Amino acid sequence: MLTKAQKKEHVAESSKLVKGSKSLVFADFTGAPTKDVNRLKNELKKAGATYKVFKKRLLKIALKEHGIEPDALSSKAQVATVFAKDDLTSVAAAIFKFSKELAKSKIEYKVLGAYDREGNRAIPVAEFNVIAKLPSREVLLAQVVGTMAGPIRKLLIALKEIGKKRAELVASSSSS
Repeated sequence: MLTKAQKKEHVAESSKLVKGSKSLVFADFTGAPTKDVNRLKNELKKAGATYKVFKKRLLKIALKEHGIEPDALSSKAQVATVFAKDDLTSVAAAIFKFSKELAKSKIEYKVLGAYDREGNRAIPVAEFNVIAKLPSREVLLAQVVGTMAGPIRKLLIALKEIGKKRAELVASSSSS
């Protein structure tokens, strides 16, 4: 049982994490092995995110201080929170991949919802899954550049071939 001072400390810590985050992800970690959760924590740390478990009641108090009332905390499950300093795309793929890996082992790790602090809106699980399946920003930029470079490359090849034909015509007309 936590003392009143410890509870205040937990609320203050979670409030500080919420304040420094652009997005939050709430997940049910019931039954997930500790070694796997630690692997996820390390992966999220690389992305600049923090994975923490607070008592739901205390987390709700901290979230309320920031005007956030997520539905995800109303479940009876044990809830872990991912506090991401960047937008949701920075952590969504890692969390989604983690849940799929555990599903192969018949262990359920469910995302209960997310919250976008910049947009000040709750993100339902279905939308989170769509975001998680998107390629990374770098991959999307490479695809855009590739799409734009393709026609230019084809034009350059066509111009090179036209130049070769002209050179052949000039050479054949000057030799005649």
